[in-house]
Amino acid sequence: MQRTLMNGKIHRATVTQADLHYVGSLTIDAGLMEAAGIVEGEQVHLVDITNGSRLVTYAITGEAGSGVIGVNGAAARLVQPGDLVIVITYAALDDAEVAAHQPRVVHVDAANRIVALGSDPAEPVPGAPAQLAGR
Repeated sequence: MQRTLMNGKIHRATVTQADLHYVGSLTIDAGLMEAAGIVEGEQVHLVDITNGSRLVTYAITGEAGSGVIGVNGAAARLVQPGDLVIVITYAALDDAEVAAHQPRVVHVDAANRIVALGSDPAEPVPGAPAQLAGR
C-alpha cells in the first residue's frame, strides 16, 4: 500500500506577484525550491493563509535569491500580492518508506528569505508572532 505524506513545505511565504494573463503555474524562487525539494513541473498545493483559498498547480523556477512567489493564470483571481501562503508537495510512499521519511520544511521571513530549515511539519516559523505549534 502507498500512503501520501507531505514531502516539502515553504511555510508562510509572501506572494510577490499575481499575473492573471500568464499561462498558469506558481513561480518560486529557485533557492526556495531547492531547499523544499521541489522540482520544476512538480504538482504543488497552495494554501492561502490570508483568505483561506486552496489550489493545485505546478511549480516553475524563478530567479534564485529573488524571493519570488508568483501566482500565474486563473489562480491570480484567488491569491493577491501580499497574501501569506503555504506551498506544499506530497509524495506517495510505500509502508516501508514511511518510517524513514523526512519532509523538508522551509521557514521564510516576510521577504521570502530562508530563516530556518527542518523536518517537523508542525513547527511554527521561528520568531513569527501569533503562531501556535501544531503539537
